[in-house]
Amino acid sequence: MMIQNTPCLIDLNADMGESFGPWTMGQDEALMPLISSANIACGFHAGDPSTIRSTVNLAARQGVAIGAHPGLPDLQGFGRRTMSLSPDEAYELVLYQAGAIRAFAEAAGSRLHHVKAHGALYNMAAKDRNLSRTMAQAVKHLGDGVQIYVLAGSVMEEEARHAGLDVRCEVFADRRYMPDGTLTPRSRADALISDESESVAHVLRMVKEGHLIAVDGSQVAVTADTVCIHGDKASALAFAKALRAALESAQIEVRAH
Repeated sequence: MMIQNTPCLIDLNADMGESFGPWTMGQDEALMPLISSANIACGFHAGDPSTIRSTVNLAARQGVAIGAHPGLPDLQGFGRRTMSLSPDEAYELVLYQAGAIRAFAEAAGSRLHHVKAHGALYNMAAKDRNLSRTMAQAVKHLGDGVQIYVLAGSVMEEEARHAGLDVRCEVFADRRYMPDGTLTPRSRADALISDESESVAHVLRMVKEGHLIAVDGSQVAVTADTVCIHGDKASALAFAKALRAALESAQIEVRAH
């Protein structure tokens, strides 16, 4: 018999600050009160200094934990195209971008709470042990108890724990999973969950029961410390409200760790 895992709290995070110049993306202001931690783009895959500052200030006012969301230097591809990185490049990429968010957070009277890689960098690190090890070292050298958000059950989780970091295992509200626990590639038609009720059930299953149902119907064990809501979807605000209501009904507190 499977033992159910029913935590008393869950963190809800969203990727934010992804506007660039006059181009607006996401519903940051409306979504911010519904989440407990924000992953703020650092200017490489999206965002710019002005957007970073305004997003950090918004999070600080709302009491939302501030995270750096470093990505590959690929504005045109939104950081979703893979590229080859040397260990030094990966280290510098993470440290540089996280340092920028930390500076804005401290200027706003807050602090850098966590680091969560974006897009292709996140997916590459989930499977590449050398890349994961290098990125974990960059976060470790930030000091000050900065947490790292990683794909639950991934190589990145293993390397982050080995580095002695404060690790938070992440699951995705609107993404389907492969039988090995990795995210279904966005190139597949079934990669995203578009139905609100299916997404809510998917999250509750992961948070309360400690497993998910993969695309082939198999059951995969998973640890859920934080749930990602993608704020760039048109339905993000309505979904966040529905998910908060469902979590409250299940007596699960929404709060950053």
